[in-house]
Amino acid sequence: MVTHAFRLVRVFLFVVAALACGAATARAESVCDADGVQTSGAKYRICMPPSGYNGILVIWAHGFQDAGTPVSIPEDQLCVNDFCLPDIINGLGFGFATTSYSKTGLAVLQGKADILDLVTVFASEKGPPKKVYLIGASEGGLITALMVEQHPDIFSAGVAACGPVGNFRAQIDYFGDGRATFEYFFPGLIPGDPFNPPASLASTWPQYYEDVVKPALLNPDNRSLLDQWVRVAKLPYDPADYLTTVEHSARDVLRYSIVNLVDAAATLGGLPFDNRRRWYMGSDNDLKLNLMVPRATASPTALATMMTSYNTSGMLNRPLITLHTLLDQQVPYWHEPWYDLKTLLSGSLLTRHLNIPVDRYGHCNFTKGDALLSFAVMLLYDGMAAEVNGTGSYLDPADLAAFEQRAQSVGLPSRRSGSALSITIKQD
Repeated sequence: MVTHAFRLVRVFLFVVAALACGAATARAESVCDADGVQTSGAKYRICMPPSGYNGILVIWAHGFQDAGTPVSIPEDQLCVNDFCLPDIINGLGFGFATTSYSKTGLAVLQGKADILDLVTVFASEKGPPKKVYLIGASEGGLITALMVEQHPDIFSAGVAACGPVGNFRAQIDYFGDGRATFEYFFPGLIPGDPFNPPASLASTWPQYYEDVVKPALLNPDNRSLLDQWVRVAKLPYDPADYLTTVEHSARDVLRYSIVNLVDAAATLGGLPFDNRRRWYMGSDNDLKLNLMVPRATASPTALATMMTSYNTSGMLNRPLITLHTLLDQQVPYWHEPWYDLKTLLSGSLLTRHLNIPVDRYGHCNFTKGDALLSFAVMLLYDGMAAEVNGTGSYLDPADLAAFEQRAQSVGLPSRRSGSALSITIKQD
């Protein structure tokens, strides 16, 4: 949710590149119109195949951008290494569109409105698409889930990757708990009010973290404090690389509270974090911890806004595939069983919703096989995918075995044979 949604872009690029590399389909360059401006002030981009448009639109819902950064289409989420998302999607024959959203920082509602408007803009400029798929990561994953739930008349299916789809307030609390308990274990290391950081700190945070906070975290003399904080704040880490991944988790959790909490409060109508009645556990002295940890009271307006406008319902009339790493340090995996429960109660679990868990550390940290499976399963659920061919030419042996096992479990036909990977698409 905070950054690094480009990781999902990278693997999604690999997936659509693989789809495009079938012998009968040569990858074509995109024909992108000049960026336009939506009525909200958001910037949008539409790219089309030079020929062979199949009438289907794919919209990319990008991930979180730090508050205070300029409103712009995040280019680092469109192009990674030698691949650019519009080129690959257009090479498959799909239309492509994306929007910057009209604000940075917390932009879920703005993203929803701008994506809806983008569908209308696309239809006006290129003609109404016969299908619209929505793919999103991190904050864009939450936007995708909400849009597929709320607008089945517009979106045929979606993939929501590494997004806070289970409970938005709990996501805010995860960041807030990390900052509050950090103040107990490392008092005064970060200047200012833990729940209202000064703008001067936000603007210099990356350097301040590297110069001051990181050395304190990794100081051997502070190892017991660090370990206690990790347990209390429930920070994910890779046991095989404890210090590196703990430091990574610490950096991401603290970044949100320092750089983005003020914007979230302004957007939601008040401070969204509340730990008045929270009992923290995992320290050497939990009684002392809970007596001394900084406490905050959330704004009733912010709580009501999060409940009514930022929470998913689990009620699906269209397929939604979710993809999440088990050790996600920004958007914890517990969002997925929470969303599973919602879709179970609504009757959508397995029938229209499938979660694909990935046993790995890192936010949006997926392999080609992970992303291929989620995209192909989305097409399968929408009745569009007939078979995945040539997986042996595309996946490494370990990923291939895992892919085949998971594909078989959801009824996705796949074959290793074929000189290049392709997906047979059922035609309407």
